[in-house]
Amino acid sequence: MSSTVDGRTAFARRALADNGALAGLLLLVVALSVLAPSFLSTQNLLNVGVQAAVVAVLAFGSTYVIVSGGIDLSVGSVAALSAMVGAWSSAEAGLPGPVALLLGLLTGVVAGLVNGTLVAYGKLPAFIATLAMLSVARGLTLVVSQGSPLTTPDVVSFLGSNLTPFLPVPLLVMLLFFGITGFVLSRTYSGRAMYAIGGNEEAARLSGIDTKRQKLVVYALSGLFAAVAGMLLAGRLSSAGPQAAVGYELDAIAAVVIGGASLSGGVGRATGTLVGALVLAVLRNGLNQLQVSPFWQQVVIGAVIALAVLLDTLRRRTR
Repeated sequence: MSSTVDGRTAFARRALADNGALAGLLLLVVALSVLAPSFLSTQNLLNVGVQAAVVAVLAFGSTYVIVSGGIDLSVGSVAALSAMVGAWSSAEAGLPGPVALLLGLLTGVVAGLVNGTLVAYGKLPAFIATLAMLSVARGLTLVVSQGSPLTTPDVVSFLGSNLTPFLPVPLLVMLLFFGITGFVLSRTYSGRAMYAIGGNEEAARLSGIDTKRQKLVVYALSGLFAAVAGMLLAGRLSSAGPQAAVGYELDAIAAVVIGGASLSGGVGRATGTLVGALVLAVLRNGLNQLQVSPFWQQVVIGAVIALAVLLDTLRRRTR
């Protein structure tokens, strides 16, 4: 009898560890629906999805990095730079919209490859390499824009529009990249290599994995996803601003950690990251509905992030 009880207790603990973020999201939705009756309106829920889209796409890219045991602090600045390059290519250089969009996406990939090269071949700590890229990318954004926002091409503005009143394009893009992330992590060689490197890099190298090349792949994907997120943000505003996405890198990392990924590497899922991004979006939207001061909103969100990291630490100790 006692063994049965112990088995059920162990199962409950595993279920809570694997789905704690989802349970927290559901509790948050229930609480806000009681405190703010308009929260569950169709339009507001669509707003939550659109608000979550940019951070979610950034966070999907960060998931690759964190699963492989790294960190990318540059995604917010890379998002802004990519959007600015796309806008400048169209508004100032006169290139067709699709070409400008591709140049913006290529900018993100190049920034990611630079990060990966510094980490894999330059042996710089990921924190330092990506912190440097944060500064470089933000500076280049200001140089390209001369400190002024630029109008985005129609193809980028489309990314922030609605196909129908109840079908926002950002929501569709978020779901598309959720599917891509889940597929890469669970069905590809690179995905399995990310988990192996994050779990034990030396063991992964000895087992035949080219860890340096895989790190290039990881950071290139992070840069590409950051570029897409930048285009989504610029599309919503119909302009690319030099100060766009400031601080978004912290939201992206927070979403990944809230979703159950471990900052020590080797653990993380696309589903958890999506839930983490939704938790942040629901929390911000709900606090706005309740007319909570923006200053206190930062306090609450910071506390939630600290709690998520604490739970991650406790979970690793238990394991």
